[in-house]
Amino acid sequence: MVRVLTLSRNVCAEVGMLFRGIWALRRRCCTGPLLLLGIAVGLFYHTVSMHRDRTEFKSNQRDQRNKSAVFDYKLLLKNPERLVSLLEASQADSFVRHSKRSCAGKAIILTGQHAPTDTEVQLYQRVLQQQGYRVDQARYAETSASLRQDRRDGRDWSVLICLKGSEKSCLRKINFAHPQRRQRVNIIPAFAGAFLDMGGVCRFLTDSQLTGVTLPILPSACAFSTSPQEGTPNAAEDERRQPITHNRSANQDLNATVNVYVLVTSATPLTAFVHRTALVKTHLDKTSYATELQVFFRERLGADLSHRAVEHMNRVISDILKAALLSTKESSYTPRCQLCFQLMTFSLRYNSSLHPVVVKLQTDLHFDGMKDPLFDGQIAKEYMLEDVLKLLFPACSSEPVEQEDNKNYGDCEGPNGLCLPPDEMNLLQQFNQHLKRPGPFQLLYPISPLPDDLHHDLIQTESLSAQDYGWRPALMALLQELSLYYTRKHQTESLDNPKSPEASDPLSRKGRCVDPHLRQLYTDPPLVLMPAFNALEKEYRAEVPFDVITVRIWPEPVSPHCHIHLDEHRGPRMANYPVGLGNSRINILVMDESEAEPVVMTIYTLHIYRESRPSLPMFDEYVMCSFVQDCGLVVRPDQPCGLEPIPGMRSSEEAQASPRLCLSGDEPGRWVVPCLSCSDNRTCDWREVAWQPDSCYHPLLDQPQLQTCMTDRRVLFIGDSTNRGMMYYLMERVNTTLEDWDKAHDTIVYHNLNQGRTIVSYSYYPQFWLPKAQRPTFQRALQQLLERSQPLENSPQTVLVAGGVQWLNMNHLKTIQQVLEREGLEKIMVVVKSLGMGFHLPVDGIRSLPLNGVQELYNVNKNILESAKHLGYEVIDTLSITMGRYKEFLQGRCACHFHEVYKLPFPTAASQRKLKILRLGGESRNPADEQTGPREPKEPSSQPGVSYHVKGPVNAVYSEILLSRMCVNHAVNGTIRQQ
Repeated sequence: MVRVLTLSRNVCAEVGMLFRGIWALRRRCCTGPLLLLGIAVGLFYHTVSMHRDRTEFKSNQRDQRNKSAVFDYKLLLKNPERLVSLLEASQADSFVRHSKRSCAGKAIILTGQHAPTDTEVQLYQRVLQQQGYRVDQARYAETSASLRQDRRDGRDWSVLICLKGSEKSCLRKINFAHPQRRQRVNIIPAFAGAFLDMGGVCRFLTDSQLTGVTLPILPSACAFSTSPQEGTPNAAEDERRQPITHNRSANQDLNATVNVYVLVTSATPLTAFVHRTALVKTHLDKTSYATELQVFFRERLGADLSHRAVEHMNRVISDILKAALLSTKESSYTPRCQLCFQLMTFSLRYNSSLHPVVVKLQTDLHFDGMKDPLFDGQIAKEYMLEDVLKLLFPACSSEPVEQEDNKNYGDCEGPNGLCLPPDEMNLLQQFNQHLKRPGPFQLLYPISPLPDDLHHDLIQTESLSAQDYGWRPALMALLQELSLYYTRKHQTESLDNPKSPEASDPLSRKGRCVDPHLRQLYTDPPLVLMPAFNALEKEYRAEVPFDVITVRIWPEPVSPHCHIHLDEHRGPRMANYPVGLGNSRINILVMDESEAEPVVMTIYTLHIYRESRPSLPMFDEYVMCSFVQDCGLVVRPDQPCGLEPIPGMRSSEEAQASPRLCLSGDEPGRWVVPCLSCSDNRTCDWREVAWQPDSCYHPLLDQPQLQTCMTDRRVLFIGDSTNRGMMYYLMERVNTTLEDWDKAHDTIVYHNLNQGRTIVSYSYYPQFWLPKAQRPTFQRALQQLLERSQPLENSPQTVLVAGGVQWLNMNHLKTIQQVLEREGLEKIMVVVKSLGMGFHLPVDGIRSLPLNGVQELYNVNKNILESAKHLGYEVIDTLSITMGRYKEFLQGRCACHFHEVYKLPFPTAASQRKLKILRLGGESRNPADEQTGPREPKEPSSQPGVSYHVKGPVNAVYSEILLSRMCVNHAVNGTIRQQ
């Protein structure tokens, strides 16, 4: 400071002498322009002189400080404990000085291709908020208010996360050359250029500085189309990769492709870590699986060689990273962001050697080789991302730290006794924290001693300015010393506290569930949860479009000691669920199974509302289209699928104009619907869809006809829930209301039908929930139904309706014949409901038919129909009716229910109870049906003064055919309305 004042005083004196001389010259010459020119020259000369003196002064001062720094760091290398203490004190001081502004600062997430509701976006937001950051979201850097140029040049943020699709926006917008202090971005610009694909060759491999350097990497490793399993090493690599010569058993064979996940925490200087989890695919595996690297190598190679394998792997990855940085030092990718980080995936190929070859290199996390990469891979990726975020952004400490501000330590401000620039000091502090609490990461680079495989060490040969030259060797030496210090420390701790792999694995220990919450709720396809997922929220809603018929649910608990079961205590951990039209409900049970009796700790509930088929209202100009089956599930390969125009048919009235009544309930037919175009099913009015037999019609009885037909009749139903749905439809049609309803799974008799003039009884079969040895046989169930329905008349006034989804076969038909003959009821009317669509979706916990199994159902169904008619029974072909609309199932895991009973929101007066069935395929136009949007499903039960309604247009179709076959004589003699 004294020297600066002296220089300033001398300069002022000389300038004063100069002005006096110029003033004297003016009095002699009196030339204005010449005078101004002289003044300008004088000022310029003295300004240059002053700048030169100041530069020399600063240079001398920096040289003295550098000498002190070199001396200090050499002492610290001999005392690493002092180095660690110094770094932690410096970091504590930094926290104190920044705590007045914010604990952590602002984090910005650029979502790019991701929706804000994606679980990956939610993960970043949740973890960063937990670590003390204020989180903002935007799609791209240009649309982020916090990154706009008019907002302090975007300097008020601490963390910038650029997700897939926003990387280019980040590289355009963010000034990597001059980042603010402690700003971090998840992109390292040098790698963005080095690992580009240049005509099938990684860009960094084309650099002239790497001439003669042999790197164990395929030239095409950066290509997007390269598969990790494709390609073979070149000759130089083959020579380098000597096979293992020791004796090994079959389970020690190292022939696999391993995805290694690398976190680069700094590029200049290079610091990197590798995650302990890897994705492995051996030559015997069809798909990849996640495992720990150390476990994989130890199982294949044994304890000694596994350690060498890890060393070789680290060396290969480090060499490639250093080579990539070396190739970019003179390129356009020189911007330096010391606290920027990059996640990378290295796909290594092992071919019976400890020396791997990199066959694919990607600047992101990829889990493509897993059995289900879109679901399992996403979950594995998010677990790893959470590890990364917790390593890079430790939670802020709420405890106050006593530290004096602006305390000087030698020539450095604060406890920065190393005299490093602030950015480098921050880097050293960060590296120390990562080594102190590495979590699931292991140090990749720098390690001690530094590898010397490349011709020149990247860091030491990097072009350095005069300003940087003094401290860079000191920084690298300190980084190396820290890595050596913590390596020895962790080894000592592991020897002092030995733990077996089983004991260190929390999943193998049966502990208590002390935090019974979900970490995340994964679904496939991804659902937009309302509200957004929060571990403290217990109830969620979501909507899915019509074409989504299954949802995969995978809840992840916070604690591995908590067990997850879906819907019931012994339910699956993860499952595919069929999503019926309307509301579906899934319960997620978080349980503590540490005791003999499991305890439900928390219940989460997910309500999913599936929309109806997209529909347009009918216009004046429309065409009639028909379809037999949906192209999404071709049951009959010999028949066309999807919509087809009906030649010459302009209206539904023409479609219904058939000359004769149908003689049986299995007349061939098809669905007809009005559309603007048969080539686009979104232009159809699906409210008007109807079942149309090809050459006849089924009469639709009005209520007086139906009540007359049902007078003094007893109708017996035996079958599963689909048969029960037909029964309740019949009861509602006869009574105009349904006042009794129950999910009966036994035998039940209804006497209050048609003013007591009709009796309906029902027996559930088969009782699949019982052990096989305890299940009643079909013969026993039928006899019990007949006994409880007495007295029965041996005439068509007694009707037996038998059938279900897919359990009926020829033996059941023979049993019906034998039992009825033995009971003297051979003259009653028997109606056989044939097979139906169901069990065609891949649902966990129940059987699922493959496509050829579904197609075989058609042949079985045809044989059942023919055999039943041969015995003189009436039939209803429900398979042909349901296969075209198989997506329109309602609640139930079998995807076989085409009906649902729900409670009406208000009692219906007598004038309102008449059902307006406009057509066979339409829904009863009851005011309760006009509700739109998700509706809370309520479990109906029989209560006085409560009415129910059976909804489901497909169920209504085959139920009306049942009524027409039962009352065919009454329909012929009365007024007939065609369907």
